[in-house]
Amino acid sequence: MKTPARIGLGTIETVPLHELVYQRLNHALMAGQIRPGQKLTSRKLAQELGTSDMPVRAALSKLQALKALEQLPNGSMVLPGMTRQRFEDLTKSRLICEPAATQAAAALVGKVELRAIQRESVALTAAAKNEDLDEYLLRNHAFKFSIYRASGSDSLQFLIETLWLQIGPFLRQFGAGFGGHLAGILDLDYHEEIVEALEKRDGATAAELIRKDIFEGAEFLLDHGAFAAA
Repeated sequence: MKTPARIGLGTIETVPLHELVYQRLNHALMAGQIRPGQKLTSRKLAQELGTSDMPVRAALSKLQALKALEQLPNGSMVLPGMTRQRFEDLTKSRLICEPAATQAAAALVGKVELRAIQRESVALTAAAKNEDLDEYLLRNHAFKFSIYRASGSDSLQFLIETLWLQIGPFLRQFGAGFGGHLAGILDLDYHEEIVEALEKRDGATAAELIRKDIFEGAEFLLDHGAFAAA
């Protein structure tokens, strides 16, 4: 009996539900969608995501292991308070990893990836001018990670994601720092210049601009942010 000819459809990859839940929560944390101090329970998250408790508990445990969440005595999870010392330490690590990923990306970024980065840059500017903090945080994350994904380095991406899991929610402090005039953040933001450097494949300049973007933003938050007690 002849074996039916294959028609080249390939196999369908399935992702475990707990991993999908983790990816959803991971993105929400990095993009500042979850507020510092907000309590998270597996039951409420499961209801929102339309899943059972088990995959949510697995995802929360993974985030706790990465120091993105802390467990309260009642079993619920909460974002740990951001102390000044912890913020400075996370920033130092970001200043090493993110410029390195940007420089690598400049040499590897393709036309399709570059167009995506350009679109995110335009959307980021629009969100700031529209005074939309939630959209700004989403677009800021999308812009930077569209660059870091182009670096070709899984290890750098993992390190950067781990840092952003901890620092992403605190970036909501930008909203209060500008007194309701978020467009002022564009004075600290170098995303348009970063795009120009990437278009020229000037990795050194792009990396330095990312460094300035992180450093000046961090300095602003150190001056204007509300930090937890050490």
